[in-house]
Amino acid sequence: MTWKKKRKLEGKYEHYSLSKKLRRDNKTSDQFEIMLNSLTLEELIALKLELANKAAGAPIYGLPIYRAMKTIVRVAVLMYAASATRTEREAAAFLGITRLEYRMYIRQYGILSYFEEERKND
Repeated sequence: MTWKKKRKLEGKYEHYSLSKKLRRDNKTSDQFEIMLNSLTLEELIALKLELANKAAGAPIYGLPIYRAMKTIVRVAVLMYAASATRTEREAAAFLGITRLEYRMYIRQYGILSYFEEERKND
């Protein structure tokens, strides 16, 4: 029986973590993440919209929130895929799209630039 050296799988996304980035920016904490985890995604989105409404002081009319939801969700999922995977290939496979499509979307929405500071600090 031969002992083969295990290949260490590393990629450029290996050090991306949305949770770490938000903690460094003092936007989240352990307690906040525990409370956030108890909410459904639907509750979280509705709460975020309600808080934005309160901050404005009145209902916000004329914003195309419903039409923008597809883009908002797409950006969130792309950010998660970059954070949860090690490589572009893994991220694309996770999302069920081709690498070409994945590259197009991350450029279009500036996903990697969001994590650049995170990678420089590690």
